[in-house]
Amino acid sequence: MILPIYLSGSNVLRKECEPLTPDYEGLQQLILDMFETMYNADGVGLAAPQIGKSIRLFVIDSSPMYDDDPNAKGFKKVFINPEILEYSGEESKFREGCLSIPEIHEEVVRKSKIKIRYFDSDFNEHIEEYDGIRARVIMHEYDHIEGVLFVDLLSPLRRKLIKKRLENIAAGKTQTNYKTI
Repeated sequence: MILPIYLSGSNVLRKECEPLTPDYEGLQQLILDMFETMYNADGVGLAAPQIGKSIRLFVIDSSPMYDDDPNAKGFKKVFINPEILEYSGEESKFREGCLSIPEIHEEVVRKSKIKIRYFDSDFNEHIEEYDGIRARVIMHEYDHIEGVLFVDLLSPLRRKLIKKRLENIAAGKTQTNYKTI
């Protein structure tokens, strides 16, 4: 089922999310719905707060970013209760966007590598390292479950320059080709 995506200005996007337990009711269907919602909106990642749930869950399929990083192809994963253990590598800029902040794309500086602990959809624990686009997409979605949006990482001047556009999104004065709330 395609779910509405919460836009910037929604309180749920600013909350630090709660951990899930293996007995979370409807988890497998929720994961399927999140992927369907993400694909419908042409996204590469979707975090639970973006569909109104304050839980530590996000899904990723970075395959569309294959041109930017060949390692992105086929990278489809579910992250439950993730914890980034380490940020490392060079800092790099990349133009990021967000389904919750439509029509705004900005250069964001992030470290190039991460080490992350998470559970998959069967609650098997993993500790893995990622770099490049995969790391960037994970960090972007991870920020969502921490109550952080990519625009928070911009310089004060850049935030000031897009302030009116953000206010318009929060006021519902934006058009998308997907359901929003």
